Amino acid sequence: MTSAGEPLGGATADAGADLTAVPDPSRYRQGLRCLHDYLREHARAQPDKPAFIWYGREVGYLELDRWSDALAVRLAQLGVVPGDRVALFLNNCPQYIVAHVAIQKLGAVVGPCGPLFKAAELEYQLNDLGARVVIAADALYPVLAAVQAKTSITHVFCTHYGDLLPPEPTLALPDELKAPRTRPAGTEDLLEAIAAVPPDAALPAHTPAIDDIALMTYTSGTTGLPKGAMLSHRNALFKTGVTADCNDVRGDDVTLAIAPVYHIAGMLMGIDATLYAGCTTVLLHRFDPLAVLQAIDRYRVTWWYGMAPMNVAVMQVPDAGRFDLRSLRLNPTTSFGIVLTEPLARQWHAFTGGALCYEAAYGLSETHTCDTYMPSDAVRWGCHGRLAPGVQCRIVDPDTGSTLPVGEAGEITLRSPGNFRGYWNRPEATASTLREGWVFTGDMGRLDADGYLTFMGRFKEMIKVSGYSVFPEEVERLLILHPDIAAAAVIGVPDASKGEVVRAVIVPKPGAAGRLTEQAVIDWSRENMSAYKVPRFVEFRDALPATGAGKVLRRLLKS
Repeated sequence: MTSAGEPLGGATADAGADLTAVPDPSRYRQGLRCLHDYLREHARAQPDKPAFIWYGREVGYLELDRWSDALAVRLAQLGVVPGDRVALFLNNCPQYIVAHVAIQKLGAVVGPCGPLFKAAELEYQLNDLGARVVIAADALYPVLAAVQAKTSITHVFCTHYGDLLPPEPTLALPDELKAPRTRPAGTEDLLEAIAAVPPDAALPAHTPAIDDIALMTYTSGTTGLPKGAMLSHRNALFKTGVTADCNDVRGDDVTLAIAPVYHIAGMLMGIDATLYAGCTTVLLHRFDPLAVLQAIDRYRVTWWYGMAPMNVAVMQVPDAGRFDLRSLRLNPTTSFGIVLTEPLARQWHAFTGGALCYEAAYGLSETHTCDTYMPSDAVRWGCHGRLAPGVQCRIVDPDTGSTLPVGEAGEITLRSPGNFRGYWNRPEATASTLREGWVFTGDMGRLDADGYLTFMGRFKEMIKVSGYSVFPEEVERLLILHPDIAAAAVIGVPDASKGEVVRAVIVPKPGAAGRLTEQAVIDWSRENMSAYKVPRFVEFRDALPATGAGKVLRRLLKS
């Protein structure tokens, strides 16, 4: 056991546990290598094995390796060099995975942009990234076209979600995949660009190093507008190795990937774990309960990372009993909107014929997520799992920074080889969050003597709506673009189904009070921001509470 005040986890925890196994390079399944090098080895050892199955279309390991090589060559021809940021503006599809791997093979940096973005949101992130190249879905191109002239984007690849579908799909297709294909003027078709690269074309001589930045995923950190958290190849390998080993992801598994791969958790579970383990992953564009049943039955899915509302929805499908789900053995699940309780897990176990379902993990973008895991043979309900091997955690007093005894609640701080390298072009924010190797999360929690962590809430002001991160400053910045709004402040309020929803406090401009209604603000927001950011509630005030320096005191809006 660990004494009070001592960091728990890693080499400092119970000496009888093999907690340093995963960080040891010799224990990674293919050694200390970038994940795209794991792909190369799988392409050599099992070239025809499906890496991904897309509604019946199998993409083999060799095919994925060759496609990503070709795209890396094309990016290099466009002048993309190591360290450049390349933006991705598309939802789950094989093209996303090809692009993700190709960018990293080149030594460039993947910059995911949420496909729910509206124009102002996309403009902000593209400008912050400083990207010159973007790979987008054709259905999303109108959003990009509206802002491209205000950014540094000089080259656009477009792709259609349905381009790689088989002639006869095996799973229920979402409407987005049935939409007609478009070819926006001035763009280059992604798959045509890949096909045009000669098979013998060589990649640039640069070999990405394990500590090079590979990914910039946007997050609020502890405060402020979204910032690019710089994550390295080492961060990705460490957390992938930990996650695959602790959650028993095997090479002979068939996994199901539904969580958005542009989010850090979906990326880790849906892309990285596949490349690391060499398994086969059934990739869905988005969640559909019928498609889940069909996928598990047809492809004998054995492992699925999901969210609790998905389990409930799947069990409610009419005539669900006609599907054979007995192949599913493990189903780590995150409580989003619906809390995963022991009765719900038991119901799922009976429904599937034996699948184990338990809370997946606690983590955040700055740590490449999954700082904990739930041992399948030692599940504890009401908490978020045990510290993962190699992860250290201290619970500190948020006012003094002193480490608190085991069992006391305070701010969660984390240290591991998964910790990010800082925020892109934000040295002050980096210094505030990353201190002497520890990430100060802004989250409140407690840690027990066995290393199980319970997340209790947020000290920081980020709002979680159905699992999506909503940054108050970003919504406020969008709201004040409204011609009748003088000032705005945003807070989160509890919601039974979504966890939290957005409440906006608005100061109208002079003369606008009569025509600026609650519904008018909501309707305008729906046109100008992602659905999960749209305020559910709107309140009007003459002024916002603020400090003498003018900083809005959001905490006073909660009363």
